[in-house]
Amino acid sequence: MGAIMEYNKPPLTFEQQAQKLIERGLIAHTDELIKRLCAVNYYRFSAYLYPFRYPDDTYKPGTTLDLVWKHYTFDRQLRVLVMDAVERVEVAVRTQLVYHFSHHYGPFGYANHVNFPKLDQDRFSSWLHEMDSESLRSRETFIEHFKNKYGDIHDRLPLWMLAEIMSFGKMLTFFNGVGDELRRIIARGYGVEDRLLQSWLGALNVVRNICAHHGRLWNRELGYKILIPRKQKYPQWHVPVEIGNDRMFAVLTVLRFLLRYVAPTSQWAERLKELFRKYPDIPIRWMGFPDHWEKSPLWKT
Repeated sequence: MGAIMEYNKPPLTFEQQAQKLIERGLIAHTDELIKRLCAVNYYRFSAYLYPFRYPDDTYKPGTTLDLVWKHYTFDRQLRVLVMDAVERVEVAVRTQLVYHFSHHYGPFGYANHVNFPKLDQDRFSSWLHEMDSESLRSRETFIEHFKNKYGDIHDRLPLWMLAEIMSFGKMLTFFNGVGDELRRIIARGYGVEDRLLQSWLGALNVVRNICAHHGRLWNRELGYKILIPRKQKYPQWHVPVEIGNDRMFAVLTVLRFLLRYVAPTSQWAERLKELFRKYPDIPIRWMGFPDHWEKSPLWKT
């Protein structure tokens, strides 16, 4: 670890922020740049300048506000598309998880640790406590109705009600905690092994959190190595193009694959391609897209 230093940079006015960027080589009208910085804070905006940056913090010739802003708006529209697909997958997997679990263990079986062989006692207790807290805080009409009608007998919600206030992260803990047989049944419905679906849901949870906090997706390393299906069993994931496992292309391909099961009539893939056509200057290779990616059977319409 380096020497501990005191952070003593003062806050800059919007005018000073704009001047600093222009002095570093950003081509922009000052008034227009200030308007942008009033809407998108300097630190957030500068992340989209990074690909145009030299090591000395100056910007490459031709780095215009318009060019950088296109990257920003592209990323924002990409997040909207990704969240749309993630929501569909989340709801579908949660539906299957609730259906099969409740048929195996009953509507209140989630309160019994024995039904979660993959979770240790501490992790299970923490998860259950958090779900109990969520149900107590909720003011959903259907929950209030259940409490009023059945609360004298049941101090917990049936699973299919609880699921409606379950976050993606809590659903993922649920999925990871159940037995192998149940996970295999659910994964089989999406044409994959349970270990793959488990990895994919983990990646989607990471991406969902990035989107929920309006974080940058374009050109981002996810910090999560998503499992790619084996070539022997799933050749379409490897021929004619290889799919990497740490960039957005892998996540987008997973979403494309799962949507064929979850929403077979969805035009999501075409909307994504239309976004790329709308912003032809955005290098999608920075998201891990290989050459000729559209020739992959996974992406053919």
